[in-house]
Amino acid sequence: MIQTLEWTDQGVRFLDQTKLPTEETYVTCKTHEQVADVIRNMVVRGAPAIGVAAAMGIALGVNNSPAESVAGLKHDLDQICDLIGKTRPTAVNLFWAIGRMQEKFERVRIWPTLQIKRALIEEAQRMHAEDIAANQAMGRYGATLMPTEGGVLTHCNAGALATAGYGTALGVIRAAVEQGKKIHVYADETRPFLQGSRLTAWELMKDGIPTTVISDNMAGAMMHRGKIGAIIVGADRVAANGDVANKIGTYTVAILAKEHGIPFYVAAPISTIDLACPDGTHIPIEQRNPKEVTHIAGKQMVPDGVSIENPAFDVTPAKYVAAIITEKGIARAPYNESLQKLAGKESAVEV
Repeated sequence: MIQTLEWTDQGVRFLDQTKLPTEETYVTCKTHEQVADVIRNMVVRGAPAIGVAAAMGIALGVNNSPAESVAGLKHDLDQICDLIGKTRPTAVNLFWAIGRMQEKFERVRIWPTLQIKRALIEEAQRMHAEDIAANQAMGRYGATLMPTEGGVLTHCNAGALATAGYGTALGVIRAAVEQGKKIHVYADETRPFLQGSRLTAWELMKDGIPTTVISDNMAGAMMHRGKIGAIIVGADRVAANGDVANKIGTYTVAILAKEHGIPFYVAAPISTIDLACPDGTHIPIEQRNPKEVTHIAGKQMVPDGVSIENPAFDVTPAKYVAAIITEKGIARAPYNESLQKLAGKESAVEV
């Protein structure tokens, strides 16, 4: 299995996704500041992976704290969480992970400082393991929705590289292939950061799953030609009404799917569902460096002085989403009801 990130005795080790697909190199962070930089600069990316990375960064920072009292440790924890919380605003998993680590600290703050540090490390490691298990469960549910054979389109990378392992949208595809379904993946290149062509294709080639990379503006033509039987994507935040924030361009794909009568599915863990966010208009959209648009592999592609827009995400209204696949089951419209039920259930169901 691809090791996107892991806790080691030397620090938190990340597969450097900015170097893929041509270089498979790793970065080891020894401080929480380094983890924050890794998240901000997209060495690690994908909402679930960002959440686990944040938890590990917090554990690392607290473990490095020189504080000798619980009060001092709490002061350092707050500063660490504040720094990490400013890295990527759209992915709700980041804030879910921060909140969970803060809650863990409060539960064990009566312990000696060394035991508190150990408890936070264990909590981060537990979140890592839970994410993999959640992705595998999501895969089993979502595989039932995939066609027996034919093309499945995905946008951006929602695979092992975007999670602690296995993947959300790609986890569904992996599970379907493991069940014997003959799926051919069409991966949008996903401008401007090229997560589809660089990362999704790299992952699926490693797994031996047939994959074709297409430019983003080819998706509609491929649907019209009957090449696509289903579409599945991940998510960085799902609002209570089922509106979905995902990589820029997802909204376009969803509209094209609706026009062609193709089911558009979203795979996301419960931690990505933000029931406190009523709809997509309340989701903050990260604006990234214009250079990601103006340059490709360091080469300037647009004239100097031209205006650039570079939102990292867009919001797909719930009316375009056929189902939302979670580790606890499959939610369908009306999402205000089904997501509320799923997020509160311990057992897996379809609602």
